[in-house]
Amino acid sequence: MQFVQHLIEFIANHYLLSGAFLVVLVLLIVTEGRKAGKALTSQQATVLLNRENAVLVDIRPKKDFAAGHIVDSINIPLDSFATRMVELDKHREKPIILACANGQHAGAASKQLKAAGYANVNRLAHGISGWRADNLPLVK
Repeated sequence: MQFVQHLIEFIANHYLLSGAFLVVLVLLIVTEGRKAGKALTSQQATVLLNRENAVLVDIRPKKDFAAGHIVDSINIPLDSFATRMVELDKHREKPIILACANGQHAGAASKQLKAAGYANVNRLAHGISGWRADNLPLVK
């Protein structure tokens, strides 16, 4: 009970700081909510790739893709994704996993696929750097 009283006192004494915190919290929730597709861990992505024949789409630039990518992934860089996503039409019924460098840009591509009617779109949480951190293989 004493904690609640201190919290109320803090909010009353620092209403600008508390208000700014609340605004940032709401913006964070809205931003995360707008990301389309489920975020998968490396292990979940591996299961989806192996058991459900998922298609992994690497949206990093061609240079980064050439430096190391997940085996059998398709490279469609984010800057040309809108025009090249038709290349994925033959995989429309399969689960799709989008991978970027750190997991920050896959949401944008995921939204485009969802808008185009793709139903099972996922994102690799933490991107290729997360994959590397989990000591999973990359090919060149």
